[in-house]
Amino acid sequence: MTGARTGTARALLWLVVAALAVRQMAVVLRQPPGERLTGLETWIGGSGVLHTTGPLYESDRFTGTPFAGLVLKPLTRIAEQSLGVAWTFGSLLLVAALGIVAARALPGPVSRRTALLAAPVAISLLMLSLPVRNALYLGQTSILPVLLVLLGCFVVRGERASGLLIGLAAALQPTVLLFAVLLRLTGRRRAALTGGAAFAACTALAWAAMPGDSWTYWVHHVAGAGLGGDADSLANQSLHGALLRLGFTGPLEIALFMVLAAAVCFFGLRRAARYAGDGQLLLAVAVTGCVAVAVSPTAWQYQLLWVLLAVVGRVGKRARDRLVWPAVVVLVLTLPGTVLLPNIEALFPVRDNVLLIAALAAACAVPFLPRTSEYWQHPVPTEYAALVPARWSRVPLLPFWRRALSRPNLLLELLLIRVVYSAYAHVRLAATAGRATAEHHGRQIHSIEQWLHIDIEHRVNHAVVGIGRLRAFLDHYYSTFHFIVPLAILGVLYVRRPADYRWARSTIGFATLLALVGFWLYPLAPPRLMPGLGFIDTVHGVQDFAKPDYGSLTAMTNQYAAMPSLHFGWSLWCGVVVVALAPKVWMKALGLLHPLFTVSAIVATANHWVLDAVGGAVVVALGFGLTHLLAGPRRLRPVTVPAARPRDGLERPAPAPVPEPRTTDEALGSKRL
Repeated sequence: MTGARTGTARALLWLVVAALAVRQMAVVLRQPPGERLTGLETWIGGSGVLHTTGPLYESDRFTGTPFAGLVLKPLTRIAEQSLGVAWTFGSLLLVAALGIVAARALPGPVSRRTALLAAPVAISLLMLSLPVRNALYLGQTSILPVLLVLLGCFVVRGERASGLLIGLAAALQPTVLLFAVLLRLTGRRRAALTGGAAFAACTALAWAAMPGDSWTYWVHHVAGAGLGGDADSLANQSLHGALLRLGFTGPLEIALFMVLAAAVCFFGLRRAARYAGDGQLLLAVAVTGCVAVAVSPTAWQYQLLWVLLAVVGRVGKRARDRLVWPAVVVLVLTLPGTVLLPNIEALFPVRDNVLLIAALAAACAVPFLPRTSEYWQHPVPTEYAALVPARWSRVPLLPFWRRALSRPNLLLELLLIRVVYSAYAHVRLAATAGRATAEHHGRQIHSIEQWLHIDIEHRVNHAVVGIGRLRAFLDHYYSTFHFIVPLAILGVLYVRRPADYRWARSTIGFATLLALVGFWLYPLAPPRLMPGLGFIDTVHGVQDFAKPDYGSLTAMTNQYAAMPSLHFGWSLWCGVVVVALAPKVWMKALGLLHPLFTVSAIVATANHWVLDAVGGAVVVALGFGLTHLLAGPRRLRPVTVPAARPRDGLERPAPAPVPEPRTTDEALGSKRL
């Protein structure tokens, strides 16, 4: 049964890979000719720099090495349209090959299930990553050096062949020459010498063919620094770019960059050599690549694929901490910094350099476990209470859903909340069909409320306007407590009631996702944006209906995302959770006041119709229902799990029997660096 599920899961994952590949092809090729493959177009297009007879670096459009220009020159004879299709398809094949090689290079021992699922998972992550998406969109060659290094380290036999591939990769991306240093540190002297010689030969060949361009690249631009854009732009995720963004300039910046680069090379390459000696060859390659990213004069986004390979490192002695580092790497490499971190000025240095920080962490700071550690195969288990089986145990990929009663990892939870809220904000902003449609729906809602005799918004709104203190209180309540109260409840549950935290977090998450469907399908003008009905916006003042104002969030929020009301929905969720979990009666009563005050505020300030609140209640009820359906009932009795006392004296649940994993040689074949 387990083998059948693994086979089904593998088939589904390969279908995901195929779907992602088709999507990437479509995204690139559907762009207008002047907007797709812009990097390739500026090189070998009709007016590209490789077509000209003048200097290659007369402008900063071409960012490759002179050797790359020499290699790409013959491609200018191919028709532009067919070249775009072939280039994109070929790049996807390189990504697939990269994922397969990386999956086969995982440090052993690995289980049979991991060996079967690793390749499609790796390819999917690569296709979703920002470097690959950026490289495909621009038509860059940055995937090729990474693949050449992995082929040289894990596939080809013989030190000369390995060194030749790494030298060729360094000729395309100069900082890759650091891998020759890694080869030397791991005792592969001949491969290191061959790599250096191959790099020198390719560079000399380009220098002989294009002496002026080679002088410009290596001397004037210092190995390409300044090509492709300003070195202090956010796209340059290297130490040099970060120092420039922090305000360092001139000789001071150069000296500081050289010192920091030397330190990163020293500590990073020593760590990489240690991991290679420990048998974690792929991690050693990833660490060396992260060093190359950090110390490069310019490291554009499409050159940062090395950071994703660092996901293979294992961090943490406890089982519940094992997912933190992989989750951080995947999030950083698949989502822009503006999604990961809020728009707060104090966080700008982190947000603007998040990829560099991840590379530096992998190269010098993250304490990856050695394979000799007793926690490598057997981490300290998380203390679970009773687990509820999945509702549909025979459906592939669903049996992972369990009701764990442990406290989840805080970092993962914060990242999850941030990413989900960012997605919510983006979808809500995009879910609009225009003013006319929103006002038409507003008249529909108003008519329905008149027929039901619940159209109290106008009377309540004008009554509150005449009572200054009540108006000020409701305005403040509407603007402030919408986020504070749900986050406070989640925080208390995380600390005091971890099992109920998971259940409560899932319910509000499902309710929010369902609300997004409502925003998308039914854009609705709130009372304050309905012309001719006489409503007064007590929070934002008199409105220009053509350009409604929503305070400082006008440019970042959809004015017509009113049905259902998440203001009321989230407040109702707060009330239900407090009533269900609070130990004292007065706490339960206090919890009921929040949805009461919220519904009064949204109606009195003319920001929602009464039926919007009904819609908010519906999505919250559906959120609770979905959580019950998928995760089971909230009340679960913990069970006593038999425990074994290991050498360190910690009480641990007895592990379930698992198939004995095969050794690296048995599962993946012989691998050498």
